[in-house]
Amino acid sequence: MDAPQSSSRAGAVVATLALAGTVAAIMQTLVTPLIAELPQILNTSSSNAAWVITVTLLVAGVCVPVSGRLGDLMGKRRMMLVCVVPLIIGSVVCALASSVVPMIVGRGLQGMGMGMVPLGIALLRDVVPTEKLSGSIALVSASMGIGGAIGLPLAAAVAQYANWRVLFWGSAVLALIIGVMIFSIVPDVPAAAKGQRFDAPGAVGLAIGLVSLLLAISKGADWGWGSGITLGLFAVAVVALAVWGFYELRTRDPLVDLRTTARPRVLFTNASSILIGVGMYAFMLIAPQILQFPEATGYGLGQSMLAAGLWIAPGGIMMMLISPLGGKLINARGPKFALISGALVIATGYAVAIPLMGTAWGIMIAGIVINSGVALAYGSMPALIMSSVPVAETAAANGFNTLMRSLGTTIGSAVIGVVLSQMTVSMGGYTFASEGGFRTGLVIGCGVALASAAVATLIPALRKADDAETADAASAEEAPARA
Repeated sequence: MDAPQSSSRAGAVVATLALAGTVAAIMQTLVTPLIAELPQILNTSSSNAAWVITVTLLVAGVCVPVSGRLGDLMGKRRMMLVCVVPLIIGSVVCALASSVVPMIVGRGLQGMGMGMVPLGIALLRDVVPTEKLSGSIALVSASMGIGGAIGLPLAAAVAQYANWRVLFWGSAVLALIIGVMIFSIVPDVPAAAKGQRFDAPGAVGLAIGLVSLLLAISKGADWGWGSGITLGLFAVAVVALAVWGFYELRTRDPLVDLRTTARPRVLFTNASSILIGVGMYAFMLIAPQILQFPEATGYGLGQSMLAAGLWIAPGGIMMMLISPLGGKLINARGPKFALISGALVIATGYAVAIPLMGTAWGIMIAGIVINSGVALAYGSMPALIMSSVPVAETAAANGFNTLMRSLGTTIGSAVIGVVLSQMTVSMGGYTFASEGGFRTGLVIGCGVALASAAVATLIPALRKADDAETADAASAEEAPARA
């Protein structure tokens, strides 16, 4: 393994990796301002247009753990550059699309590039000095949330004042710039698991299980939770993931080392990550709707998409400011304390949102508090994971943790979606989610954040024996590469 870079070089690397994560997140929120117009733009039905959103989630869910493992095998910098390629191609395909099929293909390609974030986090372990590692991990890990919060008003502004294709041409240029920066600034660190084989059967099995599970969760409300296709997909997911787990425990070089994942320190971190994902996404789904609902409802604030994005944007800026402080908190009190603190801050934000949801200022304040908690939590998760796994599994383990967060946001979207669809009011021939539905969603977000804090308290301290075991495993896995 190469020695960590100098402080000045390390700072440039961290900035590049954080920007890469931010750009990846912007890709995900890119089409949000276009949701209502997509059927007309693509000359298709609303149900078909919804696949423009869903396909990115599905492809990212499969590709993130796979790209993480390939990063361990082939080199993290190399795989980050590989991830840039589908981001650029996908953006160009979307920019040129005039129908729904090429748009779905392009958005799927963009989903393939989402593995950049866990790869970048794992790379920090190799190139950043120890004293700066916690803060760097916190910043790069939080970049997904930062990009989402900042990208929404930017995308809304472009969609409102320019042609929608500019969004995708702009994203292609951003991805190209990131690729050049990674190639020029990020050092090429030797692969930690060089010499091991790639677990292709494991990748296929995980893909079948994940696609079935994520598809059932994300589309269940549209298809009906009791419909044959939804129940069938859940059944396929259970069987496929069970078979996959059985195989992974018996293969020599698994895609995901389930024995490592089952360690209490990793297991409870991933469980808490799912709940943090649910808690984070509840506010992201509720706040824009309250801001944009007509004032005639009595609780809507009548804001435009651009104005709503601007009210939410300070939360993303706060994540950027809090992340370095989160790194200092991790150094001072440990990542477990930071994770619990982050979850409690998120719960506090929801407690603030419930009485203040009637004003844009109140929603902005609640968003700042919630995103501050997300920054603390997101920065602590990779620190907990990387301190508990061998070096040769760093990228794969971070990819799996990123998958757990994404699973949480998918579950959060489904749960809040069900609540808002069941608690409605009719007005002027239109049906809206009711004020009670929004308040219930906020209460759920608060409860899930508290549950995440409770799960995080179960994370055991890192014992010296565990640390030695991790180091021994890393040395054993690196031995073939040195031979």
